[in-house]
Amino acid sequence: MTNLSPTSTDSPPETEPATEPEPTDRDSAAAVKRAKAEKIGRYVAMFLMPLLMVSMLVGGYLAAMHSPEPNNMPVAVSGSAQQADSFAGALTSANPDAVDVRRVDSAEEARQLVLDREVSGAVDLAGETATVYTAGAAGASQSGTVTALLAPQVLAQGLSLATEDLAPLPENDMAGLGAMFMTTALMLAGYMPLSLVLSNSPELLRFRRFVPLLAGWSALIAALVWTVVGPIMGVVEGHTAAVLGICWLSVFAVGSVQLFLTRILGPMAVLAGMLFLMVLGVPASNMSMSVHTMPALYPFLHSFLPAAATGESLRSVLYFDGDGAGRHLLVLAIGTAVSLLLTLALDALKRRRTPDAKPLPVNVASLHGGPRPKNRVWRYLTLAFFPLAMVSMMLTMMLGAMYQPAPRDMPVAVVGATTQQAEQAVAGLEENMSGLFDLRALDSADEAREQVRDREITAAYVLPSAENPAATLYTNQAAGVSAQQVVSQIFAQVSAGQQMQLATEEIAPLPGQDSMGMATMYLAMGWIMAGFMIIVVGATAQPASRPLRRLLPVVAGWSVGFSAFLWVIVDVFVGAIDGHFLALWGVGAVAIFCVAMFTTVFERLIGMLAILPVIGILMFLGVPASGAAMSIYMEPEIFRFLHGILPMPAAVESIRSILYFGGDTVGSHLLTLGIWGAASLVVVMIIDRIKPPKDEAWPVDEAPVPEPAPAEAAPDREPATV
Repeated sequence: MTNLSPTSTDSPPETEPATEPEPTDRDSAAAVKRAKAEKIGRYVAMFLMPLLMVSMLVGGYLAAMHSPEPNNMPVAVSGSAQQADSFAGALTSANPDAVDVRRVDSAEEARQLVLDREVSGAVDLAGETATVYTAGAAGASQSGTVTALLAPQVLAQGLSLATEDLAPLPENDMAGLGAMFMTTALMLAGYMPLSLVLSNSPELLRFRRFVPLLAGWSALIAALVWTVVGPIMGVVEGHTAAVLGICWLSVFAVGSVQLFLTRILGPMAVLAGMLFLMVLGVPASNMSMSVHTMPALYPFLHSFLPAAATGESLRSVLYFDGDGAGRHLLVLAIGTAVSLLLTLALDALKRRRTPDAKPLPVNVASLHGGPRPKNRVWRYLTLAFFPLAMVSMMLTMMLGAMYQPAPRDMPVAVVGATTQQAEQAVAGLEENMSGLFDLRALDSADEAREQVRDREITAAYVLPSAENPAATLYTNQAAGVSAQQVVSQIFAQVSAGQQMQLATEEIAPLPGQDSMGMATMYLAMGWIMAGFMIIVVGATAQPASRPLRRLLPVVAGWSVGFSAFLWVIVDVFVGAIDGHFLALWGVGAVAIFCVAMFTTVFERLIGMLAILPVIGILMFLGVPASGAAMSIYMEPEIFRFLHGILPMPAAVESIRSILYFGGDTVGSHLLTLGIWGAASLVVVMIIDRIKPPKDEAWPVDEAPVPEPAPAEAAPDREPATV
């Protein structure tokens, strides 16, 4: 008989509980294989990102600037038709690839073309006199190049030479570095935050959220840059509204372009941004060196890259009353509009293809090396602090060191037939050049020559004698181009004032393939960057490498291998140096390893934020203190002290010694590097004993980010761990 009573609701249905299938041997093997592949991939990422970034910067900058020569430099010629045509023809014949000569009808038109920056310089022929017009505010190096190009031709035709700077640089920025460093800082502020946000807080990259954030960020950076270079340092005077507007537009434009690159390239967008904004953009900006002294690609890039548009806009406002700024601002505005429209279109396409796309994962839990902050406000403040600190340090340290270059107690010997004669000459010179030089009396030209070669003094001024009626100036170009140029210029004026002829003897001239000494600076920068990047990137890409027993062999192998690779780039590919492989390879490996150990100290303490103190000490202080870009005797006195203790100067002086002076001082500089490396290693060991390093990434334990609304598209590329 069938039981029709209702079934009890108190007892659960009698079903077998669900069980996880037991893993098979095949599943275990596949898991092991995946884990091994992931481990290898993380180590590859650890090496690949530093390799690409450092090799791009070193190779790109050197390829553009290691041997500047005039290349189709636009020059205007005015005067009577016959005389001007004859001069233009002779100039073109003597320098067929160097100049692009333009005939104009009058001196007024020639001057206006120079002021409008349509030509790099001009020469007006009037009877027996030729006047060369330049604009120092359009580029100090360009003015010198134009004068050096035109003066020999003027003198060859028996004409008297006169020069006129139509737009000299102001005393508060006598080297014209203000606009250059402002431009570099603005480029950095525009593209750097995107890579951090992508890995740490990708929810901020939604279009409707990102654009107003970018607008506010641009305003903050504009205010910061103007405050530092204006009221604090006095590099920029006046033009407040225009400077703030240009700075805002520049950061907003670069950020907009970088947003689009992030949409299509994901984490690799940082490399694309570095390539176009820094590697190609800085040389093409026409700020530090004329684009007409670089390969033919750079004048073309100058017409549309953001760095060039920003730099030329600032230059126009600061030095030319805004004349010509409009077309450069238009480049930034068009780039902004196109980038934002393309991003909107791409987001719409992605929504249509994957309407239920998952939010981007977070691959960098925190920047400070600890657990991910629970409070988003603190996380966002950390994201903002990182680039703000970078921009502030670059402007205050590097620009502050170099924007007012002038000799300060630069050591120079004065050589006479007797010590008494030399001392009398020193006393007379010090009356007119007090504070500029540390003048030392000598009675032996051979001893003076040796001291110049050993870099104990910058130059030696040998007084005329019965055997030699002309004064002689010994200089050392390989020890520093800026110091050599300053002493040559000043002592040429001294000799002219005393109505004496001056002969110059170059003790150690730079080779033609590195006529500005750029190889020394950029090879040393490559060593320093390779050292700190392998640690910072490795700690994020492969945390398993952090324990010292694993880190030491990894860094040692990287140091040896990358030092050789950098030599190949600088010598074989670029051709900026010639030979010296073993010496440069060995010193480079030591430098990279020691810098890596120094970086590890800060990485252990503050994670990715280690970049700030490390770059501040090694680069923003190290580059001015190295004497590679500018003589330390033309900077504040603190940099002479730093020159003897920082790794960057030790690297620069080691390279100089190897390339040009037979390795005479390498030992002392290796000792400096070794002390930094050994002391840092000891500190790391102490830190690890107190707090063993974590060898896996911190978890992201916050609630997942909600799905974007239909009107807001999230980028669907997964960021890498770097």
